[in-house]
Formats: sequence, structure tokens, C-alpha cells
Amino acid sequence: MLEIILLCGLAVLAANLPFLSDRVGFFIPPAALKMNFGWRLLELVVLYLGVGLIARVLEARVTSVQPQHWWFYVATAALFIVMAWPGFVWRYFWRKPGL
Repeated sequence: MLEIILLCGLAVLAANLPFLSDRVGFFIPPAALKMNFGWRLLELVVLYLGVGLIARVLEARVTSVQPQHWWFYVATAALFIVMAWPGFVWRYFWRKPGL
């Protein structure tokens, strides 16, 4: 049960990470490459795949990995995008003083 809660917390954190920094992949400074929505979307896809890999490894430690169909991945991607909503709102809609 604790693993499930930690995995969900990790997914929420990973979904919001692209919107928290102006660096591309948290490594390349913003002066070297302009961070636009395309880069954030790419980071979101990479983090989705990373969380999915961690979930698969955790499942393999407990039991045999169940085969999934395409609709499972569509549903989990939609949930991951919904989890990214607070970071998206903070980055693009929240009014920042002085800007």
C-alpha cells in the first residue's frame, strides 16, 4: 500500500516538474536554448515514460507483469496530464507580479 501511495506522489511530482523550471531537462540553461511549450511537452512525455518504467519494475518485484493494451496507456497518459494541471496553471495562467 505504501508503494502505491509513493508511486502516485512520484507521478504528481513528475507531472509538474516540467513547469517548475526554465531549464531544458533541468540541465541546459535558458540562455543556451529557449524553453517553450514544445520542450515542456517533451519533458512531460519522458517523465511519463520514466514513471511507467518505475511502476513496471515495482510490479515485477511483487508479481508477474500483466500485459496491457493500448487503452491502458491512453488512460494513464490522460491521468498524467490531469496531474500536470496545477503546474501548467502556475506557469502560464498565474499572474506574476512585475511581469
